Parts: sequence; C-alpha cells; structure tokens
Amino acid sequence: MNLAQKLKPGVKKRTLLYIAGCVWCFAGGMLITRALIALIAIDHLLLLDIIIGIIAGICFFVFMFTKISKKHITRISLIQIDYPCFFSFFNVRSYILMSVMITAGITLRKINIIDPEYLYTFYLAMGIPLLLSAFRFFSAGIKNIIKV
Repeated sequence: MNLAQKLKPGVKKRTLLYIAGCVWCFAGGMLITRALIALIAIDHLLLLDIIIGIIAGICFFVFMFTKISKKHITRISLIQIDYPCFFSFFNVRSYILMSVMITAGITLRKINIIDPEYLYTFYLAMGIPLLLSAFRFFSAGIKNIIKV
C-alpha cells in the first residue's frame, strides 16, 4: 500500500451517505435561514413570497432533486472499494456544479442586479429541495440500503 492510500481519509459507504446528508442539510438550512431572515426584513408580500418559495421548492424537489439524490445514492452504493475517500460523496461534476452555484448566489447577492425579494424567494425555493434531499441521504443510510 502506497503512502497516498495510507493517508486517504477512507470511510464506509454508509458514512458517505451521512456526510452527503449533512452537506445538503447545511446548504439547504443556510439558504432557508438566509431567505427567511431577508424576506421578513423586507416585509413586502411576505406570505406570498414564502408560499411561492415553498411551491417552487417542492417542484424543484419532485422534478429534479429526487433524481439527483437517487443518482448520488446509487453512485455511492456502486463504489467498488470498501472504504472510499471521505470526499467521494460527490463526484467531480457535482463539486464543480456546487462551486458554480455558490459563486453565482454570492455574486447575485453582492452586485444587487436582482430585486432582493425575488432573489431570497429563489433562495428559499432552492433551500427546500436541498433539505428534503438531505433526508433522503439520511434515510438511505438508516435503512441500510448499502450493505456494509
């Protein structure tokens, strides 16, 4: 075994599901919290913004994020080694996509070209499917879908 293999932070596949769940839960929770704090401060059509955010978030979850989270759960279950790297809860493409989305969200907020009310309603709409997807990862780990 070479030095890189010895130093690799390997974990069980089930642990990867919990790590993915924690990452998605953190991201979703952060977006929802940031959105609600900002929308409450704006206090213009608050209830409507929240309803739109929730409906859009559920639609994103049903039509996109269920497929994405299932794909990640399946990918993790098909990893050929017993103790994959701690960071392999995402593939390279997902890390790139996550970086682009975080950068875009921060940039849009900082340059202020979108009305904050719309931006934070969108944050809410993105936070909800992330949080719901996190529960899918936790559930997959708890149900022992992946035999360890």
